[in-house]
Amino acid sequence: MASAAPPAPSATPSQQGIQPGVQPLRAGEGHSYFWRKLHSLTGIVPIGAFLIEHIVSNFEIVNGPVAYAKQVLFLNSLPLVRVLEWGLIFIPLAYHALYGLFIAVRGRNNVNVYPWAGNWMYLSQRVTGIIAFLYIIQHVLRQRFMGVSLPEHPGAAFAKVQHELSNPWMIAIYVIAMIATTWHFAYGVWLFAAKWGITPGDKARKRFGYVCAVVGIVLCLMGLGSIFAVVTAPPAPEDVMPETSAAVHMPSAPVPATAITLQK
Repeated sequence: MASAAPPAPSATPSQQGIQPGVQPLRAGEGHSYFWRKLHSLTGIVPIGAFLIEHIVSNFEIVNGPVAYAKQVLFLNSLPLVRVLEWGLIFIPLAYHALYGLFIAVRGRNNVNVYPWAGNWMYLSQRVTGIIAFLYIIQHVLRQRFMGVSLPEHPGAAFAKVQHELSNPWMIAIYVIAMIATTWHFAYGVWLFAAKWGITPGDKARKRFGYVCAVVGIVLCLMGLGSIFAVVTAPPAPEDVMPETSAAVHMPSAPVPATAITLQK
């Protein structure tokens, strides 16, 4: 009696050319393909670019309250700064975060069954994204919309951050959030390059992984250094640039009528 031929073994993910933990962006998946592409892209531009700028700008805090105030003043003096703030930061960030939560809720975590490194990386990306999202909400509310308004009082920036970090719990939150955010960004850049075909092949992905790791570590150390500088600095004045704050906040004085008469 002839026996049935055993079924052909299915190819493993690596044999199929799929890196464990890297979900390729496939065409022909309806609207989800576009939204996932947009989610992947916004994580690099503009959100990733803003994260680098934000950490680099905040690193000026190590030079003291006045240097940090001048940096805040410069950023808030850019042309169309509020349009840029909403169009390139708040709106893309809200989309990236909310769609990322949607992906995380629908995704399946199977590290207990398949404890591959790629699956652990997939899980860590979701966890760090949630941590970063929760931190950014409270950070934006506290620093941008609560208390003294920094766009009008840039000299109060150092003291405002210092007051917030006077709470040990807030220090812990800032440290955890900085590590999570920079990890999320660094691994997100690696995923972006893998999904978009920028790094084809295992060797290219491995080499680029070292680059992403170095960038993430440098950004993380800069962020932690800024936190350390604020915590260890002596208490700063409430406003180190009161005259600048008054100039930003107050409209220019009208020219007296007598001066106009004398000029004729």
